[in-house]
Amino acid sequence: MIILGIDPGSRKAGYGVIKIERRKFEYIDSGIMTYDGVSNFIDRLGLIYDSCFELAKKFEPDEIAIESLIYVKSIPSLAKLAQARGAMIAAFMATHQRKVFEYSPNLIKSSVTGHGHAKKEEIEKSLSMILGKGIVIKRHDESDALAIAICHGLLEGSTPAKKVGTKGSSLKQAFKHLENS
Repeated sequence: MIILGIDPGSRKAGYGVIKIERRKFEYIDSGIMTYDGVSNFIDRLGLIYDSCFELAKKFEPDEIAIESLIYVKSIPSLAKLAQARGAMIAAFMATHQRKVFEYSPNLIKSSVTGHGHAKKEEIEKSLSMILGKGIVIKRHDESDALAIAICHGLLEGSTPAKKVGTKGSSLKQAFKHLENS
């Protein structure tokens, strides 16, 4: 199964693509989509939609996982992030109806590191253990997107994937579930 993970944003978004086969996670690609070049926010939403639609066509994932909204102190920033996520989800739904899932930040961290309040460095260390040390991740948005994809791969089938909550399987529990499958 190929999973596309998305770390959403209104100015830049991370993506990570992994393949899961027989309990083995394989890195395919990751990167950043930047939208700063378009100053008009409404026009930027169109660019966000188009770039996500093209990303789904390029990698042809079986499923797509996206991070749910996070707490942001600034109401205008939260509104823009919500609109950007909406554009992303709309683009993915055009090709992946019923195959787009969302996860809370704490559930993602807990699934990948075993700790729901893990720091960026802990996430990246877990990623290198899961995907291999030879992978070079340049930015946190990429590592977050890969963590989102891995979270979906670990929890899909053992926990309702559409559940956004923070209670879920740890990495150890998920691997145990995969061994029993």
